[in-house]
Amino acid sequence: MSEQSHDSVFQQWQDNEARAEEMIPLLGKLYREYNVIPSLYGRSLINRSVLRILKNHRYVRKVEGIELSVCDTLPMVKAIVALNPGPAHIDIGRLGVAFKQSGEQDVVAFLERELADIVDGHDASGMGGEPQDVVLYGFGRIGRILARILIEKAGGGNLLRLRAIVVRGDGDDLEKRASLLRRDSVHGPFGGSIDVDSENQTLVANGHTIRIIYADSPSQIDYTAYGIDNAIVVDNTGKWRDREGLAQHLESKGVAKLLLTAPGKGDLKNIVHGINSDTIGEDDRIISAASCTTNAIVPVLKAIQDEFGVAHGHVETVHSYTNDQNLIDNYHKGDRRGRSAPLNMVLTETGAAKAVSKALPELAGKLTGNAIRVPTPNVSMAILNLTLERETDRETLNDYLRQMALHSPMHKQIDYVDSPEVVSSDFVGNRHAGIVDAKATIADGKQAVVYVWYDNEFGYSCQVVRILQYVSNVRHRYLPATP
Repeated sequence: MSEQSHDSVFQQWQDNEARAEEMIPLLGKLYREYNVIPSLYGRSLINRSVLRILKNHRYVRKVEGIELSVCDTLPMVKAIVALNPGPAHIDIGRLGVAFKQSGEQDVVAFLERELADIVDGHDASGMGGEPQDVVLYGFGRIGRILARILIEKAGGGNLLRLRAIVVRGDGDDLEKRASLLRRDSVHGPFGGSIDVDSENQTLVANGHTIRIIYADSPSQIDYTAYGIDNAIVVDNTGKWRDREGLAQHLESKGVAKLLLTAPGKGDLKNIVHGINSDTIGEDDRIISAASCTTNAIVPVLKAIQDEFGVAHGHVETVHSYTNDQNLIDNYHKGDRRGRSAPLNMVLTETGAAKAVSKALPELAGKLTGNAIRVPTPNVSMAILNLTLERETDRETLNDYLRQMALHSPMHKQIDYVDSPEVVSSDFVGNRHAGIVDAKATIADGKQAVVYVWYDNEFGYSCQVVRILQYVSNVRHRYLPATP
């Protein structure tokens, strides 16, 4: 490369940085003032750095084979702001690609047509609904990530308000609780500021006041005494998993519904958002968000079942170790789980394969499953070894799964990667339920093996929040609409 061409490329990069810098306050305005959640092929553009925005644009070329730059999207973002839009999730990447493919020249006319349902739909008087109180019962790995996500999303007026967190203890550990929220060895520092008010037993996170309630059981709590009413309680302790045990929460004053972040037992509905969330009725006061593995595999299995049919199969889960295991060898009631988690691969059981039938009844009795716990702290993999009802090949199967990830109603659940170099740590913080690894796909006739990565902490927590939004009637349009 000549010095002149080098200077030209560098100047282009700087120009794109400037455009991304100009875009950031516009994206913030859409989010905070219009309750519009902008993204780029499912990658959020809220509170993102200049470099992250540019990187998200490069992702488009990988998945669509089309170059999309901030030169294309900045005029589009400006035009969307001028349209005075109503609440919606708007994928600016998909709109940008569609506009380039259309051959049109007038971006305003294009957007007026594509976003017709929300043009001039902004309600300056408010966000258009009553806030929903949310309480986290437990503050472990999932509880803290849920807190991060709920605090982050509150800026866009999504109507979910984290009002309280219930923990055990006597009230003298508030600083430690706050520290665990501020710093995380896997997910990094908290995105914002956290102040501790020991006198009032509250945390103030990014301007949101959260009460810390100390209790050993639900029966000890009257939420109305803290100004909390009609709340959804998210039990992430795993202490109770059947209807009888979880019903204790509903006896507490101020509680309307209960969401369990573990597989529910008995007749409890196990919900995988985007798959069977439409089965939740107004009378369902206790529901389960199933498990991280179930959430990861069910959307991919549904996609494959719908197109190729699944005769039978085996799911092998390669799962990061969890707090349930021991650091060094010690007693554990479960087989093998007493052995040191950081030093061993531990073969154990998983109920994920059987749990699939609760979300996809058509696969009942067709899947078996096992799990191997491995010495990594986060991000897991599910290997789907399937016998299909219709023949396919690797290219056809991958292309179909790519389309499902990009252009189907399951685009929030299924992500897709086609790189020979990705490893587990690359998926920390991924907000999808599961990520198809295209390079690993094997397909020959009716036999197929599909590898699905998933952030068993963050991706799962995003699915939990989606259920919270659903039961709270926080259901924005997704534009442009998927087929």
